[in-house]
Amino acid sequence: MTAYMYETMYILRPDLNDEAIDATIGKYQTMLKDQGASILETQHRGKRRLAYEINRHREGIYIQMNYTGPGGAIAPLERAMRLSEEVIRFLTVKQESDEPLPEEVEEPAEAVAAVAADEVTADEVTVATGEEE
Repeated sequence: MTAYMYETMYILRPDLNDEAIDATIGKYQTMLKDQGASILETQHRGKRRLAYEINRHREGIYIQMNYTGPGGAIAPLERAMRLSEEVIRFLTVKQESDEPLPEEVEEPAEAVAAVAADEVTADEVTVATGEEE
């Protein structure tokens, strides 16, 4: 399977103590590792005020996890969060890679190779590269 990079942000109830927060974070990290994911980073963003009331809560404890893994690891994690009483909201986003696509790299290289081989005139190079002299 192909591994993708994901970011999951979830909000815990504000009335949880530190031990319960750490246990919840550990539970979801273990669940992802069991599914074949590798945790890159987990950020405890702290208690913040919510933009609107959710389940009679005005505040929530924000947790962000960045990880890589197969797409099949997401469904069990989100199902567990949906059934959990500690989590009041969650969102998982598939991250875009920073590497350029192969098509983007090949076009300028072809234009440079054509100029080096003197196969085209200066006007054709201007059209191919989009640069003007």
